[in-house]
Parts: sequence; structure tokens; C-alpha cells
Amino acid sequence: MDAPDAPSPAPPARRPGLEGLMPLSPAEGVDESTWVDVIQKMDEVYSQLIHDEIELEKKNSELEQSQQFIFSVLSAMSDVLLVCDDQGRIEETNAALCELVGRSDAELQGALLYDLLADDASKQRVRSVLGKAGAARRGEGLELNLLDAARQSVPVDASCTPRVGGNGRPVGTVLVARPTAELKRAYHELRHAHEALKQAQQQLLHSEKMASLGRLVAGVAHELNNPISFVLGNVHALERYSDRLRRYLGAVHAGAAGDALAAQRRELRIDALLADLPSLIEGTVEGAQRTADIVNSLKRFSAMDPEARVPVDLNEVVERAVHWIRKGSAPDFELVWQAGPPALVVGSAGQLQQVLMNLLQNALDAVTAAGPQRPVLHIGLTVEAGRLRLSLRDNGPGIAAEHLSRLFDPFFTTKPVGQGTGLGLSISYGIVEQHGGSLGAANHPGGGAEFVLTLPLASAT
Repeated sequence: MDAPDAPSPAPPARRPGLEGLMPLSPAEGVDESTWVDVIQKMDEVYSQLIHDEIELEKKNSELEQSQQFIFSVLSAMSDVLLVCDDQGRIEETNAALCELVGRSDAELQGALLYDLLADDASKQRVRSVLGKAGAARRGEGLELNLLDAARQSVPVDASCTPRVGGNGRPVGTVLVARPTAELKRAYHELRHAHEALKQAQQQLLHSEKMASLGRLVAGVAHELNNPISFVLGNVHALERYSDRLRRYLGAVHAGAAGDALAAQRRELRIDALLADLPSLIEGTVEGAQRTADIVNSLKRFSAMDPEARVPVDLNEVVERAVHWIRKGSAPDFELVWQAGPPALVVGSAGQLQQVLMNLLQNALDAVTAAGPQRPVLHIGLTVEAGRLRLSLRDNGPGIAAEHLSRLFDPFFTTKPVGQGTGLGLSISYGIVEQHGGSLGAANHPGGGAEFVLTLPLASAT
């Protein structure tokens, strides 16, 4: 019997969507495994196409978001911005520029940058920047005048930065500008505020100085009383002497006889008067000079200090400060201090005296408030590395740890209400800083508080 016919091979399976790509019948010489490989490769290509399409849509979405972000940034900019090519033709603008010049973005596209400038000088400045080869990457600042919507000139402060293409060559310029009228107005307001602050600071400094001066009134009255009383007594004596001299000279001019004139000379004690006159005049001049010195010293201390700085011997400042503290309402105290060679700094003698008086008065107040002991103040003046170091130490209880960091804060005080303004140390700190120095406070290892003031030597400034 003949064997039954073998079944014919089944055609290769068709993939969805690929019907048009496959032959309807197997080709001669191509087996089934080959078709399977072809179908697998086509599946891979199809899958890659789907993946690439998804990635493309994702990139398009990211690009759209980036464009929206850039657009929102450009729209939010208060500074005007434009991008132009190397010929000065505008390629991109922002809302601030359109609003300033009164033209839409579409109207500005392709227009020349020079058409937006108000004068030839501005055009020449822009041409010099656009035509410059090898411009710096950081750009160049320009002062330009733009034409606004009303065709009025608007001054702007512009920054022109070169724009580089993919090949590294310049292809145009990015111009960012800000109208300077607002900046100038803000600058003037800031300057006026600064001047007002300086004036207020000077008034505050003067008020604190007057408060310190008020504590010296009693001592100043006593200081002035001695020379004034001395001068007044001498003036009364000179008045009596002038009356006796007038009587004697009257007799001389009347032609009195020699014996009568000699008798009157003895009676009026003219010889003793003439011998006493030089000492009376010298004493009167000395008393008047002492009075003038006291008044001038007070005027220097109380007057508003000028801006000029002059060489000042810190030894003399310490001596004057101690003198006036003793003459004021401060308690009796012991001072350990020895003036040394001239210690010159450049500054205001009146302001530095105010600092020293504040420090001295605070030290005495701290010791007195702690108990009945007699205050002892130690003042030392040394030179260290081109700077003067002045230390003032008392024998009080020292400074509380929680107060050390606040000592120089304005209006901070540990004194009872009505006995301190809290401005003395703060103002002193500011004065020392203005003189290029520093002022610090700490508790001395041997007890009591110590303030250290450093100032640059006059030769080192």
C-alpha cells in the first residue's frame, strides 16, 4: 500500500499589525526559523518605534515646559531685555521692553535696535559694542537713552553681553537695561536717610555729653569760683589804688609844694601802692586766664565735634577726664595712674574725653553701688604693635556673666530708673570705632571689671 501523503507545512503565523509586511506564502529556500527571526526583529523595531515615540512626546512636553518657564521669566522681568544679531536686528524681546517703547513683540521682531535709541551718542555706543571683535564674556556696561511710548528720552543703565553660537563664534548681543530714574530716586532717598541718621547720631552723642556735663555742674561752679573770687578781690584793690593815685596826681597837677606833696605821698602810701601793682595785675591776669581755660575746656567738651581729626595726647585726655570727674558729683576715690611719654592718636580730644569720663563714672558707680568701700581705679597706658592700649580697672564686684554680651547695647543699663540712660557705653563704643579702635570689657582675674580701649598710634595711621 502506498503510504499516506505527508501533511503540508503550515504557513507562518501572522503578527497583529504586520499583515501587510509579510508574504502570503513561504518563499522557496526559506525555512520557518528564518521567518521567526524576521518576525522577532520586526517586533523589536516596532517596540523601539513605540519607545522612541513616547520619548519624543516626553521631550516635546519638557521643551514646552522650558519654553513656558523662559517666557514666564522674561515676562516677569522688570528690566528691559532684547536679543539682536550682529547687525543689530532684534530677534527677541520681553514684556518690559514692549511696555516701555509702546510696541508689540511682533512689531519689534526684525526692527533695528538703533531705532529704539533716542540720540546719536547712544547709537554710537551701541555700534562700538556690536562691532567689537572678541568682546569680553562678562559684557560691557553702557549708559543709553531709549525712546519710550511717548517718544521721550528715558535714561537706562545697560549691560551688553555677546551671544555665542554653537560654533563658538559671536552671533549677536543680549542687552539688559534698567531705567536709572528709579535708581537715582532710591539713591537720593537713601542719601537723605543716611544724612538724617548721621544727624540723629550727632544729636544723641551731644545729648549724652550734656548729661555727663550736667553731673559736673557743681564741680565746675567750685572750679570757677576760686579764680573769679581772686580776680574780683584784686579788682577791688585796684579800684582803691586808682582812687589814691587820682588824688595824688591831682595834687601834683595843682602845683602843691614839695613838702606838702611828700606828706600826701606818705599819707596815701603811694610807694607801697606802686610796689603792689605788678603783683595785683599779674594775679588778676592769672585768675582771668584760669577762668578762660576752664571755660574753653568746657566749650571743647560740650561743643559739637567737627569732622576734622588732629593729633591728641592720650595722657592729657586722661588727666582732663580725671580732673572733671573729681570736680563733679563722683565720690572720693583713689587713682593708680602715672602719665608716661606722649601717646599720640589722631582724633577728637572732646570725644575721647567723653569716652574716658563715661568709663570712669561707670566704674565709680559700680563700686559705690556694691558697698561703702572706697573706690580704687587703676589706669594703665601701654604701646603694643603700633597701637595704644589703655586699661581701666576698678575694685568693684565685676560684671555679671549675663550682662557681658549686652554692655554696649543701646539703652541697656543695670542702674535704677532715672539714674542711667543706657547710652554712655554704647556711644563710647561708637566713638572708639570711628577712631579706628576697639573697646572691650571683661572681669579682671584679680577682681573688679576691666575696660580695655585700643587706638592706632598717630604715626601708624
